[in-house]
Amino acid sequence: MPADRLHLVRHGEVENPRRVLYGRLPGFGLSADGRRMARQAAEYVSTLDRPIAALACSPLQRTQESAEPFTELFGLTPRIDERVIEPTNVFEGRRMVRALMNPWNWRHLRTPALPSWGEPYAEVVARMNEAMTTAWDAADGGDVVIVSHQLPIWITHLAVAGEPLRHDPRARRCALSSVTSFEMRDGTWTEVAYVEPASTAGAVDVGAV
Repeated sequence: MPADRLHLVRHGEVENPRRVLYGRLPGFGLSADGRRMARQAAEYVSTLDRPIAALACSPLQRTQESAEPFTELFGLTPRIDERVIEPTNVFEGRRMVRALMNPWNWRHLRTPALPSWGEPYAEVVARMNEAMTTAWDAADGGDVVIVSHQLPIWITHLAVAGEPLRHDPRARRCALSSVTSFEMRDGTWTEVAYVEPASTAGAVDVGAV
């Protein structure tokens, strides 16, 4: 028996005083507010009163820390899945405003539909779908929680909705510690809910690809 529902949970706020695009760089863990946000996301899922059969997260520090409240509430050890990691990006470690002021970097913007500055959107969709399908099929009923990142979750939403993958990163609907939920119906993913259970007022959210 496969899973009943799959929740893609974004990590909480990251400690990022320099406000750089952190991407896959090591050493970027949750802030104190980020830990609170992650807890609120887990508490929201627990209020659904649905059994959680499995928990997975990307290998990056911020997602592993965001999975900790789920471990505490549901008693599950997270499985590390490389397929739900943040995409690569040539601007890692830089402040985007400053990077884009340098004409030398403009070449990375030549094909925004791909995008030319990082991992192709189509590849992100493929690996996320593979990870989600694997987790779905492996569950013996109940729900699955996968803690991931803004771009993988948002691009999955676009693909499931049948919308173009090219988009303005500033217009993504994927807040810190948000929960985007899916079901597999007749072999096709269907988005069934999007919720922002965490209080994010004043949060710093500039590190996503």
